[in-house]
Amino acid sequence: MKFGKTIKLFLIDGDTNGRLTCELSNWTGKAYKIPRNLIKICTDRPEIQTTGVYLLLNKSADLSEIGQLYIGEAEDIFKRLTQHVKEKDFWNEAIVFISKDDNLNKAHIKYLENRLHDIGLAANRYELINTQKPTQSSISESDKAEMEEFLANILTLVSTLGYNAFEKIRQADTKEQPDKEEDLFYITATRGANGIGKTTSEGFVVFENSQVADPVTNSYPKTMQKLRDALITEGVIFNEKDKLILERDYLFSSSSSAAMIIMGRSANGLTEWKMKSGKTLQEFETGENN
Repeated sequence: MKFGKTIKLFLIDGDTNGRLTCELSNWTGKAYKIPRNLIKICTDRPEIQTTGVYLLLNKSADLSEIGQLYIGEAEDIFKRLTQHVKEKDFWNEAIVFISKDDNLNKAHIKYLENRLHDIGLAANRYELINTQKPTQSSISESDKAEMEEFLANILTLVSTLGYNAFEKIRQADTKEQPDKEEDLFYITATRGANGIGKTTSEGFVVFENSQVADPVTNSYPKTMQKLRDALITEGVIFNEKDKLILERDYLFSSSSSAAMIIMGRSANGLTEWKMKSGKTLQEFETGENN
């Protein structure tokens, strides 16, 4: 059974685009979200001159590109972030996690860094900038249980702060919790299009092994051509026996962009995506024909 959570946000500078803190009720941890250009003034926050883990993030605004993420740990986070300002130029925001009662030690943060790296890699939402996989420290069973709880709260707050870097595109485990047939939508059309997917709170997910139409029509939108080209270049769409196949689950911003990539032409996803029963996505979302 899931319970509600109370999250407290505090705008340090009174500016929605400035620094903020984020806390969960009954949790000893604390998050700081700091824009890159404001790292230099964080000398007024002695609490981040302590041990913790941090994320350097760049959320791409381009539909055809994914964001970038670096995961790190430090015994003096402010000092480490200052170094990154000089050495790494890809990021524009940092999220820092510390313990308010200062009970995180080096072994704890190495453990958290390793776990965050593995989860971020599995989610495949952001490009991981780390050149090497962080090593996992050896900690006691009781410490491990505490760090796993700390980790769960980190993941909650990262999402709350606007980044889905650690969330799987399909929350259901395809082996243990397969997607329900009544939640799935299909497209079958000319030029080889054969897609399957589902709607989510973030957009529309098209599943791996869906087949993409080839070639596209002459009137194909330029923005979609750019996205299609990028997906092919990145290997998300690959050629297999003269067929274009989606290599992995891919989250599109809308059902229409998903439909246009699969069908290779202009399309309205609300009417093109249909259940096995013939019900359109539009009818499903509005509750029509129930």
